[in-house]
Amino acid sequence: MGNRGLRSASSEKVLLSLVTKAVKERDLIQDGDRILVAVSGGKDSTALAYALAAARRAFKKDFTLSAVHISTDFCSCCKKAALAERLEGWGIPFDDVFVPVIGRLKPGRKMNCYWCSTQRRTELLRYAHAGNFNKIALGHHLDDIVETFFMNLMSKGELATMPIRLAYRKYPVSLIRPLAYVEERQVIAFAQDAGILKAACTCPFGTNSARRDMRARIGAMTDGSGDVKRRILHALSSGAEDLLVDDDGREQILP
Repeated sequence: MGNRGLRSASSEKVLLSLVTKAVKERDLIQDGDRILVAVSGGKDSTALAYALAAARRAFKKDFTLSAVHISTDFCSCCKKAALAERLEGWGIPFDDVFVPVIGRLKPGRKMNCYWCSTQRRTELLRYAHAGNFNKIALGHHLDDIVETFFMNLMSKGELATMPIRLAYRKYPVSLIRPLAYVEERQVIAFAQDAGILKAACTCPFGTNSARRDMRARIGAMTDGSGDVKRRILHALSSGAEDLLVDDDGREQILP
């Protein structure tokens, strides 16, 4: 990451410590794993890629890393050349796959976040299967998981969220979320120090207002406390049904 001050070193240490903790406690990586990191060019997935490469020795596992970016026909603002250079500098091979998300819309249908999410996830699974990757690492963090739980609870009456690890039944691949213990503010602190935020992409279809509203409500409820959010995360896996591990091989895709 070049020359770093105390703040940068601290933000990196926090990121690597929490990712290592999640990987070990949740048994996310095993010897022989071929892990594909889904990268958008934004702060979360780029920070994840760095952490997996930098903390490799701490995991004490022998595994390989590669990264893929899913390009679409409506959002091309990701600085792919800079992203590829950054990843390859960390020893992570990079590839780019184009998906005509708008082009696949049926007549009369309008573009929406759910359609985009499902199309990109489908291509990600196909790419992983074709490349003999057995795991896909996604950049969802602690706030994403907690927000999704409350969104499902209050909007659909369901006790469900993003699992930290998920084994698909229809595909020989699993999803893992090594940033599960990391708060968004901690990702942002690292990203600012590493200059990652400058490569972020803003979707022209706007932000997800439901998630933005839920984030504000959770912030008010927890007073922004990371400890409270982590207690919520702990509660999601402390009962008879572990919501952070989905052995049914199903996951509700949310934008």
